[in-house]
Amino acid sequence: MAKKDLNAKAPASVRGSVSAQPHLHQRAAEIQKYGTVSHLLPLDLEEPVRLEMTEQLNLLLADTITLRDLYKKSHWQVAGPTFYQLHLLFDKHYEEQSEIVDTIAERIQLLGGISIAMAADVAETTRIERPPKGREEVPVQISRLLDAHQIIIGSCRKLAERADKLGDAGTNDLAVSDVLRANELQVWFLSEHLVDAPLVRAEETGLRSVS
Repeated sequence: MAKKDLNAKAPASVRGSVSAQPHLHQRAAEIQKYGTVSHLLPLDLEEPVRLEMTEQLNLLLADTITLRDLYKKSHWQVAGPTFYQLHLLFDKHYEEQSEIVDTIAERIQLLGGISIAMAADVAETTRIERPPKGREEVPVQISRLLDAHQIIIGSCRKLAERADKLGDAGTNDLAVSDVLRANELQVWFLSEHLVDAPLVRAEETGLRSVS
């Protein structure tokens, strides 16, 4: 008796399910719309709370992405006698803001929301003024960065207070511990570069030159 072909009557989905050919150019409906929250995780936070928190976090995220990229722009385009110091400082702050971006985005996803991501969407959402494409003087670069920090710091304080009122301790902690404190520290380092202090000779009256 001839052996029975076990694949002869198998469904096509079974017979040809494995292939080395990539499935390219795929499109489909979104699995979750932006501005909604899913109900996957038992977080003990009501849907209205998570909706409000993810909306506010996305505003903070858009501003943080913008500040991060503003630091990279400044890193590339800085000029003048303080180039080396600021070139390194701007890149250090860029890396720190990149970590904050991930922290905020992951919090949004954890709450069941959708984090903003693409540059065009960030540009539409951010509250930070858009800089020109060209190179600016160092004091202007630093002032732009400080203005951006001020927007984020103010947003953090309001978000932390609101999250605490709604019982979202995780978002409150993120706003204060991860975002606010890091931005305050960066403001300190930046601000010192705008102090008009003498470099080699003090301006104190009564000093005599050494011959």
